[in-house]
Amino acid sequence: MALPELREAEAPPDIAALYAALRQASGVPLVNLIHRHLATLPGVLPWLWEAIRPPLEDGTLAAARERLVAALPAPPASLSAAAWAAACLAPDSRRPVGDLIAVYNRGNLTNLILLTALRRALEAAPREDIAPPAPIPPPAMLPAPPPLPRLESLPPPVAALVKGLAARHGDSGVVPSLYLHLAHWPALLAALPGWLGEELSPTRLTAGRDLAIRLAEREADALRPRLAPQGGVPGGHGAQVLAALGTFTRQVIPGMVPLGHLLAGLLAPPADRAA
Repeated sequence: MALPELREAEAPPDIAALYAALRQASGVPLVNLIHRHLATLPGVLPWLWEAIRPPLEDGTLAAARERLVAALPAPPASLSAAAWAAACLAPDSRRPVGDLIAVYNRGNLTNLILLTALRRALEAAPREDIAPPAPIPPPAMLPAPPPLPRLESLPPPVAALVKGLAARHGDSGVVPSLYLHLAHWPALLAALPGWLGEELSPTRLTAGRDLAIRLAEREADALRPRLAPQGGVPGGHGAQVLAALGTFTRQVIPGMVPLGHLLAGLLAPPADRAA
């Protein structure tokens, strides 16, 4: 069963305004699944926005993202034109696919750090004394991606590719939106296992996820004093929100962070890698 969510095109005015604020503050031109899911719980998304807003707006979150990325292993060399052609992808696909990966990487890093900080605050977890990074100017808005397909609307062979890739990340029951978005390029989805090889094995995915969790917890503890939650989770949804934050910050998002980092290197134009 798909995770309940309130998609951007279906959001009422009050939620649409919060979605717009999240997009503007993060520089990400879409609203990630965790926020679309929490928007289905009355009163939760406004509370969440006020809690995570300060580090988003003061530049410390942008700096924390950069610090986390710098600690990840170097991405691989980018694919050759021959590899793209072998996957039946037109040369002009490289830029929009690269832009889409950049959107998800920034969104995943944003949410992993901030929502880990919020989860640890709600759990009253001991906070490691980590100095926050010096604020940097928020980055420019990334290019808007194509519409997000619905899993049930995809042709069965493409839906099977999406489900197969999602299944490599464990049994959370969540289909990462990145794989759904990449369904605009079915040949790319089909090529990923060959391109990434062992990087898509359960062992490598688990190791990458665990590294992302450790790095995110350090950055989260550095930013935790800047959070500004207004009381407890509203509407009696505390347990539900904590469970969702646990699933997304311990499994779904950290599982995609190292993978997105690899894809960014793999799919980048060679000129970009040399810059």
